[in-house]
Amino acid sequence: MKSLKSKIDPAHLPNHIAIIMDGNGRWAKVKGQDRLFGHYHGVESVRDVVEGCAELGIGYLTLYAFSTENWDRPPGEVSGLMELLVQTIRKEVLTLNKNNIRLQVIGNISMLPDNTLAVLEEAILETAGNTGLNLIMALSYSSRWEMGEAARQLGRDVKAGKLDPETIKEETFEKYLCTRNYPDPELMIRTSGECRISNFLLYQLAYAELFFTPVLWPDFRKENLYEAILDFQSRERRFGKTSEQLSSESLDKGGNA
Repeated sequence: MKSLKSKIDPAHLPNHIAIIMDGNGRWAKVKGQDRLFGHYHGVESVRDVVEGCAELGIGYLTLYAFSTENWDRPPGEVSGLMELLVQTIRKEVLTLNKNNIRLQVIGNISMLPDNTLAVLEEAILETAGNTGLNLIMALSYSSRWEMGEAARQLGRDVKAGKLDPETIKEETFEKYLCTRNYPDPELMIRTSGECRISNFLLYQLAYAELFFTPVLWPDFRKENLYEAILDFQSRERRFGKTSEQLSSESLDKGGNA
């Protein structure tokens, strides 16, 4: 069977893809196993999708790995997830460097266990010189937490006289977000059939194309990624404008070339 990859237009790729990796627990339940079994098998999906994005030349990939709300899960599952994170990072650093992938993280990482944080920071440092795909892990992250932190810091700067409140614009606020160094996602994928954003990049997803698939995360592979990208490429991104305006602008650009 021919891969969907051959149908993708390489000139019309999303520069930034964000993924909510959902369905590990349900996948494990179907197999008669505990939730951690699903998380362990979900790692293979991460490898496959990261590889697929790197091969296509995607600039940024953000994976929602652990939310601030996930700390409320059963202690055994949380500790198992932290252990899995440490094992995976240690194992994958060589592969990341081999494929020129830079690991980065967003979120309230001060909440992570010391051992997990140390391994994570070491991996970030070891891959800092890579210039290919930017792999951004959202760990101990939630968008409401992020925006709350941004508002607090912005308020401190106003109070300290570093910032005039009358000059605050969208661009000003964006500089206080975790994602200030990254472009906004153009495509957001959520697996498992759930059709919600779940406190993920609420500000940044304002104009992203949303793709929901019933595939559970441990079953998600490159072909599923290609399907989402093809769906993205089939859509007209208007950013508040009309189709006629976009057509006119396209003609103007062509005429001015």
